[in-house]
Amino acid sequence: MRVACRTLYGPYHLGETPMNIHNRDAAEAPDREAAAAALDVLRAWAGTVTETEIAELDPAVARLLPGREVGNYPDLSRTYPEDFKSDDAYRATLPDLQNGPTSLIRGAKEQIQHVGISNFRLPIRFHTRDDGDLTLETSVTGTVSLDAGKKGINMSRIMRTFYKHAERTFSFEVMARALDDYLSDLDSPDARIQMRFSFPARVESLRSGLSGYQYYDFALELVDHDGVREKIMHLDYVYSSTCPCSLELSEHARQARGQLATPHSQRSVARISVQSVPGSQCLWFEDLIELCRKAVPTETQVMVKREDEQAFAELNAANPIFVEDAARLFCEALQGDPRIGDFRVVASHQESLHSHDAVSVLTQGPLFKAMSLDPKLFATLIHHG
Repeated sequence: MRVACRTLYGPYHLGETPMNIHNRDAAEAPDREAAAAALDVLRAWAGTVTETEIAELDPAVARLLPGREVGNYPDLSRTYPEDFKSDDAYRATLPDLQNGPTSLIRGAKEQIQHVGISNFRLPIRFHTRDDGDLTLETSVTGTVSLDAGKKGINMSRIMRTFYKHAERTFSFEVMARALDDYLSDLDSPDARIQMRFSFPARVESLRSGLSGYQYYDFALELVDHDGVREKIMHLDYVYSSTCPCSLELSEHARQARGQLATPHSQRSVARISVQSVPGSQCLWFEDLIELCRKAVPTETQVMVKREDEQAFAELNAANPIFVEDAARLFCEALQGDPRIGDFRVVASHQESLHSHDAVSVLTQGPLFKAMSLDPKLFATLIHHG
């Protein structure tokens, strides 16, 4: 049987060589008409050969022929099976690569110190010193260590294990129970939980008698390493820093030349990280805020009228600080609290005079001491409001 076909250059019969096809410039991109002609050729050829021949060329060619799917390709359902139920027997057949043999490990067979899930969010209740229990949106990071001979962990267990405790009112004690479950459920020697949230506290204005809510970025961290547990609290404290040098230069211009001048000040952030001394009394969120406010009283304000703005200018003039001063003032306050062991202060003054920031890091004790810093550490010290 001779099958008549059409190309861009005219008709021909299947089995004959349409010589004029080769007259096209090989470098010329085919247009739509040429593509349509090529499809005619494929359809005509596919209609005269077997399914196996089609598959050997390209199984996709079979799609050009309605009802002519390739015989060795299964007929798969394209409808979501809403009524399908997964029972124990079916789940037992599912592949589990993460619990596979050591031979499946890719790369070096070395221990991984932290592997898990970061930033899964849920509402969590917390005990507070002044306002009872508060429910706050919380971002949770849960990780465990992975032995060198294990392929991986079951990531879903990180969340499922934490959710067993999610309805409780959280404290370090509840975190400890969740960490115990991490160690057992994931069969790991080390584990870590970190919970980040924004803590609201009502703050009074300086003179007007108004008050408003200040939101403080906190994180609670519980780490179990080699059987030793550490309770750590992190706080980002936001304040105004007036440059002492700029203040004196401004006063000099006024006194020496009768020239009005203003010192530069800027919004600044200190990340305070403290270790809780084992067996000590509770260090409340409010306690750490007040320690920071006592050390550096120029905290940014919430509700402000004119008398408050004037008072804030006076407060800044009475407490000018370089970034070195800030680190040492926070240090002095933390050293005086018996509930606090090791600590770290990371301060950033986001200069209004310069196009760069002034930064400082002060640590006490081995827990936070490190030779290297995260390259983007200081870039994270931004108050987003």
